[in-house]
Amino acid sequence: MAEIGRLLTAMVTPFDEKGKVDYAQAKKLAHALLDSGSDGVVLSGTTGESPTLTTDEKMRLFGEVKESVGDKGAVIAGTGTYNTAESVELSQEAEKMGVDGLLLVVPYYNKPPQEGIYRHFKAIADSTNSLPCIVYNIMGRTGVNMTDETTIRLSQIDNIIGTKEASGDMNQIARIIDGASPGFKVWSGDDNQTFLIMSIGGYGVVSVVSHLVGNQIKHMMGLLLEGDIEGAATEHRRLLPIFLGMFTESNPIPVKYAVNQIGMRVGEPRLPMVPPSKEAVAHINKLLGQYDIDLPVSA
Repeated sequence: MAEIGRLLTAMVTPFDEKGKVDYAQAKKLAHALLDSGSDGVVLSGTTGESPTLTTDEKMRLFGEVKESVGDKGAVIAGTGTYNTAESVELSQEAEKMGVDGLLLVVPYYNKPPQEGIYRHFKAIADSTNSLPCIVYNIMGRTGVNMTDETTIRLSQIDNIIGTKEASGDMNQIARIIDGASPGFKVWSGDDNQTFLIMSIGGYGVVSVVSHLVGNQIKHMMGLLLEGDIEGAATEHRRLLPIFLGMFTESNPIPVKYAVNQIGMRVGEPRLPMVPPSKEAVAHINKLLGQYDIDLPVSA
């Protein structure tokens, strides 16, 4: 299977002044992210406001961005929903668009038991022509934790290549890294935990803050991989305020505001998301003044 990459950006979905998906701007943003440290982009994830995108919008987004970036970086399609049959259909359609892999979130709202989670992901993985699948555990959004036992069991399916872990449970994450099938990768699902997860054997991160400081995150990861723990820890601590600052309100409200502020037009979020509060705006503006921003807005 194709190499997906250690630093993936969960890309915001640009909207125009009328609230419609701005596909041209999405292609510009994807290129800019790949030019500022990212190995690939995840489209129609949480940060991409997937619950408010129609199926037609998702498929056009997948197809146009992949056609534009080509082999420059991986394009991962967020196709997981709380409906297994719908997730299968979306995944098969995304595969036709030429994407490099799928991100599949634990089913939300219906709170399935662990056996249901396992069968849900297995059904989606089995429905593709061996397209790489990354499962995504984020209890804060889904209402249910995918246990390490379930993740380890899923790691035995050939085209489930890894997990995006946002449980915040380092013991659980360590057990996954220790017990999963050889080659199974663990990406951090939280920017502020990338250093910790990679320190115990994790592979990388599906990042939000790489919209702003992608090269700096890549540098921190490189230090870790070179064995410079002290240097990586120093970089982690330096970046921690902006990691936390982009989550002062529900993602992607802060990061979308920040990307607009630095000159890359991505529009406002769609309802039920709203622009950030005055307090959040002041905090984000202060943070943007404290860091060198990597994103090439002229791209």
